[in-house]
Amino acid sequence: MKVNGIIAEYNPFHNGHKYQLTQALKCTGARYTVVVMSGNFVQRGAPALTDKFARARMALENGADLVLELPSLFATASAEYFATGAVSLIDQLGVVTDLCFGSECGDAELLTQIAHILLDEPPAFVNSLRQYLRQGLSYPNARTEALIQNYPFLNQYKGVFSSPNNILGIEYIRAILKSNSSLSPVTIQRRGPGYHSRLPEEEHCSALAIRQALYSGADESFLHSSMPESAASILSEQLKKTGAMRSNDLSDVLYYKLTMEKETGYEKYLDVSSDLSDRICRHMDEFHSFDGFCDLLKTKEMTYTRISRCLLHILLDIKKSDMERAKAMGYTPYARVLGFRRASSPLLGEIKEHADIPLVTKLADAASVLGKSALDMLSQNIQIGQIYNGIASHKSGTAPANEISTPIVIV
Repeated sequence: MKVNGIIAEYNPFHNGHKYQLTQALKCTGARYTVVVMSGNFVQRGAPALTDKFARARMALENGADLVLELPSLFATASAEYFATGAVSLIDQLGVVTDLCFGSECGDAELLTQIAHILLDEPPAFVNSLRQYLRQGLSYPNARTEALIQNYPFLNQYKGVFSSPNNILGIEYIRAILKSNSSLSPVTIQRRGPGYHSRLPEEEHCSALAIRQALYSGADESFLHSSMPESAASILSEQLKKTGAMRSNDLSDVLYYKLTMEKETGYEKYLDVSSDLSDRICRHMDEFHSFDGFCDLLKTKEMTYTRISRCLLHILLDIKKSDMERAKAMGYTPYARVLGFRRASSPLLGEIKEHADIPLVTKLADAASVLGKSALDMLSQNIQIGQIYNGIASHKSGTAPANEISTPIVIV
């Protein structure tokens, strides 16, 4: 039995995502599609536009058979750890045969070639990378220049390294190679405007374009042309409750956390360097908002997104030690179900029979099937989900949803 695996944020689910799901099935001939999806916080260091259960329903009503949550430790991490955590989860299910992902280039062979270079880390490449970093380039730019310097044929593909889905695709393949996984990488070329497009009226517009339009107060009618009808309806209902969740909704909570820990610094948190910790302390008197503080702290060497991710790690209490414990467990030690299709119930049975990690469908039962370290990760994720729910409830003026008692989505 062939089963597709897809790693996603669906922030929100749009026409391009539905196209990817459909094309992936055509390319592989798979019977089912398992989606590993970020929870309430996403990789760019921000809250998701709407909560994970609503986004899971969007996916299930438009082609996905099973949606699993990627723990926030990985969902909010750099591309390498995001990919490694997600690939680890998919691989350990024991049934997924093909890892399908969108890319701007649509060339899995090229992405695999680059992934091999990054996995092997030849000494000449590493030395070049260090030199470019010392010159003040950001890590992504330094890596691009080091690759081109040592592998001149890649100069013709320079655009590949500046496209976010290509970058993630390379990391997915590198994670597959590193773990000696049998997963086959399959890439679907993206259609329409790229990730950075800000034109929501396009049929295949980006998730960023949709978010930016909603943040700017655009009439929601455009959702029905850029998203599948069911997904647009789900999002519209959610927006009536909480509005569009955004980074600045975290401002007060972040300021409180930063203030409480200013004396000890922030270097213990994932991705936070001693230099960034010192800069945060020096500029605390200039804090006005989450977004504003990211702008204030960013430098030539450290991008806005990297800063945003670091601040989110501080807010959510995600530490370097958490990632070290995850590595010791093989990264992802459980699979939490957010939702599934009734017609795809046989898939759940196959996973339960073949998976190397427990499948968690009821949080109340987790303690009986997870070891201590795995349960600690799940507990951290529940707490992070509740932080999101609390902020959303403040916006809606209602009591916060309970992360533990919220039922999984079944369609």
